[in-house]
Amino acid sequence: MDIKRNGTQSSIQGPPDWFTGTVRIDPLFLQADEPARTTGASVTFEPCARTAWHTHPLGQVLIVTAGCGRVQRWGGPVEEIRPGDVVRIAPGEKHWHGAAATTAMTHIAIQEQLNGSAAEWQEQVSYEQYQGTADAS
Repeated sequence: MDIKRNGTQSSIQGPPDWFTGTVRIDPLFLQADEPARTTGASVTFEPCARTAWHTHPLGQVLIVTAGCGRVQRWGGPVEEIRPGDVVRIAPGEKHWHGAAATTAMTHIAIQEQLNGSAAEWQEQVSYEQYQGTADAS
C-alpha cells in the first residue's frame, strides 16, 4: 500500500505544446507501477484554457469536479460539461477538453499507458474550433 499525502506532490503547469491558456496539473497517480498501466491527475483549466487535439491509445475517463467546461470529439459538436458529468473517450478517438469561456473547470483525468505512453498530442485547437464556429473534421 502507498498513500500519497495531500500536498506532497507538486503541481505542474500544463506544457504549452499540449495546452492553450493556463492549466494546472495536480498529480494523483501519474506513474503506473508495473504491471498496472493506469495514471490519473486532477487538471484545472482557467477560462478559455484547453488541451490540444489528442488521442489516448487505451481511452480516457474524465470526471468533472468543478466549474463548467467544454469537450469535443473530431467531427462532432462542442459539448458543455459540468460537475458530476463523466466523459468516456474511446481508444484512439481524437478530441480536446477544457474550460468554458468565462468559467474555470476542474476534472480528474484517468487513462492507461500503452508501451509507456498515455496520449498522442496533436495540433492546437483554434479559437474558432473552441467556439464551435469552425468545422472540426
